[in-house]
Amino acid sequence: MRIGKQTQPYTAIATSDAHSITVRGRDLCHDLIGKIGFTDYFWLLVIGEMPTEAQRRMLDACLVAIAEHGLVPSVQAARMTLAAGPEAWQGAMAAGLLGMGTVVAGSTETAGQFLHQVLSDAKDGDIAASAQDHVTQLKLERKKVPGLGHPQHAEGDPRAIRLLELCDDLGLSGRYVETLRVLGEQAPGIMHRPLPINVSGAIPAAILDAGWPLEALKAVPLLARAAGLSAHLYEESLRSIGFVMSNHADLAISYDGLLSGHESPAEDKA
Repeated sequence: MRIGKQTQPYTAIATSDAHSITVRGRDLCHDLIGKIGFTDYFWLLVIGEMPTEAQRRMLDACLVAIAEHGLVPSVQAARMTLAAGPEAWQGAMAAGLLGMGTVVAGSTETAGQFLHQVLSDAKDGDIAASAQDHVTQLKLERKKVPGLGHPQHAEGDPRAIRLLELCDDLGLSGRYVETLRVLGEQAPGIMHRPLPINVSGAIPAAILDAGWPLEALKAVPLLARAAGLSAHLYEESLRSIGFVMSNHADLAISYDGLLSGHESPAEDKA
């Protein structure tokens, strides 16, 4: 039984023979190793061609911007996994990456898809009208505006500000950055609260305008956070805090289930 449209299996990424290894049409040993940086290689692997200087700098900046974000849930999961199984770095790394959903880190992809939808629905190129319609709908549904808002940086996410400045400086800012800025102007008035552009909005806007494919957006935060997780796992192996975090979580959470006498703690106190 055939699944999918492709009748003959092919890959355009890599091949090898007894004498050489070819990646995206280039000899790995003669053309790539020691001659290009990893950001260039990442772009080449995903897209199939070398980035321009501006594209490389933009991708590099996005990776640097979100590689480390402190003890967020995905990092805590990774560190506690390593504490429980110190021999299993791969398991701990997987635990951290699996925790990158639509709320943390994976929000880059959500914001990128939202920007794409707003832009696609802009009739006659009227981004402002499309943005207003979409934000109004989100308000009716009591949903957040992807790519906007920050609990700490109410006056502006400094990472987003820097990434958009760089995108402008590199001459890459286009329709996606324009759409993000229009949303940033309109959303606060519709939602009636401060909604600065955040890093999860700036990254997809900048990298999509640079030429990165929408379908591969999540690869950017995944690769970036793998670097940050590596630092946390190395530190965890030297001075573990995994069980400390676990213990603090246990102390911080109260039990409200049934007691042995079939009464809940709340009922017992009443």
